[in-house]
Amino acid sequence: MAGPLNELNQPTPYKIHVDDELLDSTKKKLHLARFPEEQIDISDDDWSQGAKVKVVKRLAEYWREQYDWRAEEARINAEFNQFKVKVDVPGYGHQVFHYAHHISSRSDAIPLLFVQGWPGSFLEARKIIEPLTNPPDASTQAFHLVVPSIPGFGPGDPAKKSGFGPQFTARGFKKVMVDVLGYERFVMQGGDWGAAITRSMAFQYPEHVRACHHNMFFCFPPPWYKAPFAIGRLILSPYLYTKLELHSLQKMKDYQKEQDGYMRIQSTRPQSLGFGLGDSPIGLLGWLVEKLHDWIDIAHYEMPDNDVLTFVMMHWMQGATPGFRYYKMAFAEKGEGSTSELFTRYLNTPIGVSHFPEELAMPPNDWLAFVANVQFRREHDRGGHFAAVECPDLFVRDLRDWFSSDVVKEAMQGEK
Repeated sequence: MAGPLNELNQPTPYKIHVDDELLDSTKKKLHLARFPEEQIDISDDDWSQGAKVKVVKRLAEYWREQYDWRAEEARINAEFNQFKVKVDVPGYGHQVFHYAHHISSRSDAIPLLFVQGWPGSFLEARKIIEPLTNPPDASTQAFHLVVPSIPGFGPGDPAKKSGFGPQFTARGFKKVMVDVLGYERFVMQGGDWGAAITRSMAFQYPEHVRACHHNMFFCFPPPWYKAPFAIGRLILSPYLYTKLELHSLQKMKDYQKEQDGYMRIQSTRPQSLGFGLGDSPIGLLGWLVEKLHDWIDIAHYEMPDNDVLTFVMMHWMQGATPGFRYYKMAFAEKGEGSTSELFTRYLNTPIGVSHFPEELAMPPNDWLAFVANVQFRREHDRGGHFAAVECPDLFVRDLRDWFSSDVVKEAMQGEK
């Protein structure tokens, strides 16, 4: 719920509210659900065919009989200072953005933009708001935290016209940060689509974006004639790569071989997929549960059933299709800051990376060096794709250490 959004750049306080009609119809559909049969030779821990029937059945029963969205809705509204604002996105037109804004009491706090990806939402920031905005002592870096929703994710208003991918999202988020909130210089954190959006912002607005942090980064090996040493290391990777580098290289190969089918359909025929998964809570649950299982470091973190369903609700509330459609819009972009060039072109903005072992993509430094000005890298022995959720202690520590470094301090004070 938000007040009228008639004027540009005028934020209005907002509270999430899902209509009773959708909640009621969801319960009815859960009661009428049909489930596939597992094949008898597939073991309980074999997810190679997708989400496990017994897991989805358990979650569906919990959703139908115990899950209390109204209680969860109230907690979200209590934990997040939410707003909506209409801005004029250059090259696109008017778009309404949802965001949370948490201001630190510290005078030396740095503005930090935190951007999530799919199938996440702004709720990925849930565990890091307090430690980032109100650290335990004065010697620890504090932040003014801004957490926007990608249009169509969670309560973020979906784009009404086609073409709204990371490039336009970056332009819109810049409007929110600079024109609405008045942060002329700021730092950013992004994983998944958040990495693409923040990198696009850095390309398009280097005068405002002073440093970035990524927990996921996708790039290809550099050309052999430009980086013979890096290619030599790759060829001899069984002997020259570290254990973590070898593990991450295999993760990227496995993802491309076995797990990127969702990306292919979402980036080609998202609307056809939306007819099924936007209408069936069981369909969407199975689609997302598989991703949570495959992308989380399940050896060190188990997401509670309640949190799984809240993750799903962030896409169910809009019928899922806007989140799927974002993939098609992203891969169709052209020009400055477009997805096609984001991870093939060098960006001089200083970046820090956190390497979590079960992340989908984090290349070796000698790959990154050809597309990114990496000034900070820290490796961890636990954590996956949703690091801010799975291991917020490590995630927060890395953000504090990187953004309080001399490199970032100099960047924040340097010339525009």
